[in-house]
Amino acid sequence: MKKTLLAASFAALFATSAFAGDTIKIAITGPFTGGSAPMGASMRDGAKLAINEINAAGGIAVGAKKMKIEVVERDDEAKNERGALIAQELASMGDLSGVIGSVNTGVVLAGDKHLQEKGITKIITPAAGSASMTQWSKAGVKDLSIFRFAAHDGIQAAMVVEDAISRKFTKVAILHDSTNYGVSGRDDLVEQIKKQGNKLQVVATEKFNIGDKDMTAQLLRAKSSGAQAILIWGIGPEMAAVSNGMAKMGMKDPLIGGWTLSMSNYIDNAGKNGDGTLMPQTFIEDPITPKAKAFIGAYHKTYGVERIPSPVSAAQGYDAVYIFAAAVKQAQSGDTQKIKAALEDLKEPVKGVIATWQHPFSKWDPANEQTHEAFRREHAVMGMIKDGRVVFSNDADKQRLTKNASM
Repeated sequence: MKKTLLAASFAALFATSAFAGDTIKIAITGPFTGGSAPMGASMRDGAKLAINEINAAGGIAVGAKKMKIEVVERDDEAKNERGALIAQELASMGDLSGVIGSVNTGVVLAGDKHLQEKGITKIITPAAGSASMTQWSKAGVKDLSIFRFAAHDGIQAAMVVEDAISRKFTKVAILHDSTNYGVSGRDDLVEQIKKQGNKLQVVATEKFNIGDKDMTAQLLRAKSSGAQAILIWGIGPEMAAVSNGMAKMGMKDPLIGGWTLSMSNYIDNAGKNGDGTLMPQTFIEDPITPKAKAFIGAYHKTYGVERIPSPVSAAQGYDAVYIFAAAVKQAQSGDTQKIKAALEDLKEPVKGVIATWQHPFSKWDPANEQTHEAFRREHAVMGMIKDGRVVFSNDADKQRLTKNASM
């Protein structure tokens, strides 16, 4: 009887080991509920589309076998403390190959240190707050396992300032939420205004909190200071309250801000008042290439929607998975550190829905966090809200993004 039990135990142990060895375990984290859910859920669902495609094709070729991707999902609810607990949990998993996700800059700042301590490879997407990566260069970290797949705020802020200057504005107000992301975005806007020759004068800087529904006081101060336009940085539906408040006060110039203005919870809450809003985008829900058409169609069909809640997040989640899978194939291993080394020197181009990614990352240099940043200025365009959808703000941008995605 004892021999039988012992044999059964060994068999169970062998089966568990074989299962672990035949799969690549990836964690997908983000806010799948709450105010940031359009970003988090879209990123997760875009990532899972890619995973389903890879698994349906047999998996990732590693040696003589193909390894399928196993997914671990964790909802951080956009709460910093919950994000930290999730990161600690993931860092303790001995068989985890990597992590994809995180939407909120505060969550990244609270949790990524635990992953870095254990050397767990992570691709941040779509969190764009500059501090998500500059924290590591400021700390002088010599070997970093954290990468980012998003157009960081420095890129976006430059585009917002350029757009405001091109519209002949000279006096602007900056409105931002009180989150880490909002504060970081405000600082990036101020820095970009200086870099671009101080052609814009910031006549008012106003803050609002998550959950605020009335922005009258902030907008009155902005208007009385002579602001011709509002530059905004935030993460939630509160930005719709700014747009609606501007309409009530007869402020007709467009709201210009970060990519999060493309989220469904801004568009739906702002309604017609959101038309004309401008923001940088890395993906617009427009079938400009066969791959974009297939991706959009698959997302709509799989999740039963007619509009992706956050197209940028969905597309970045999708492409990030394919880049991670390419690193696994190159490393010929599910070992997280070998995957990290492969990400720093990807040999083969990766065909994504946003672009064909050629060597998106390079070996970490503490003096230059862009070594672990995939996106450059050419990957972003200006989008504009029209009739409840985000469209290209100009045809030249559409042609450029089409070219990037078709290469």
